[in-house]
Amino acid sequence: MTVKERDFVETSIPDGKQLNLVRYYIFSPFLRIFHWLMVISIIVLFATGIVIMTPMSMGEGQYVALNEWHLSVDWIRNLHFVFGFILTAAFLFRIYGYIVNKGDRLLPNIFKIKFWDDLVEVMLHYCLLKYTHKQFLRNPMARMSYVAIYGLIIVEIFTGLAMYFQVNPNGVGAFLFGWLTVPYGEMALHVVHHLVAWAIFLFAAIHVYMVVRADFMEREGEISSMISGTKILAHLPDDINDIRNEHGKIIKG
Repeated sequence: MTVKERDFVETSIPDGKQLNLVRYYIFSPFLRIFHWLMVISIIVLFATGIVIMTPMSMGEGQYVALNEWHLSVDWIRNLHFVFGFILTAAFLFRIYGYIVNKGDRLLPNIFKIKFWDDLVEVMLHYCLLKYTHKQFLRNPMARMSYVAIYGLIIVEIFTGLAMYFQVNPNGVGAFLFGWLTVPYGEMALHVVHHLVAWAIFLFAAIHVYMVVRADFMEREGEISSMISGTKILAHLPDDINDIRNEHGKIIKG
């Protein structure tokens, strides 16, 4: 389906010439649902994971607090499992969005020199060494960050499932994911899962800062884009061709 005329007005003007504000529909419902489920899941998984990983190191006070809230470590562990499966389902949703909507495929074009040139330009801007940068539907640094966070999530899902299915070593789940414990043992699996969780938490903190910064300084609707699916730009984005179909039209998810 092509973007409605009121949402997108295609022009053939020289690069850099000022345009009226144009609303570009980029992110499909699949990506947006995944994003917000991922946000909720990461918060719950990180909080419950801390309790599961260090039930004794926090002292007896932790158990007192849990008792006051009528919670147990087992209950928190089950909550962790539930949100682990929610994150897994959301990630599968994300993969489907990648298949059906071109706007969900804004990943790095690492085989193009131009991508690396643009990446340097954006990095200089965020390091306050360059006043501005080209406008993008999704800038090169954000595209690289997608690969990083998706890679971390995949590792976290696989290691989490491997640990979850260890309770039944003869089951199908253990058969599918048990191979992860073979190289270095079960404890190494726990350590990797724990370290990757902290890496995801750190990434999330930086991501929130970058998004809020972009929303206030560049005013492109960065935060609202994950609600409406649209971004508002004043110039023709440099990567507009990434969401054109084979007929040169801008597609709508």
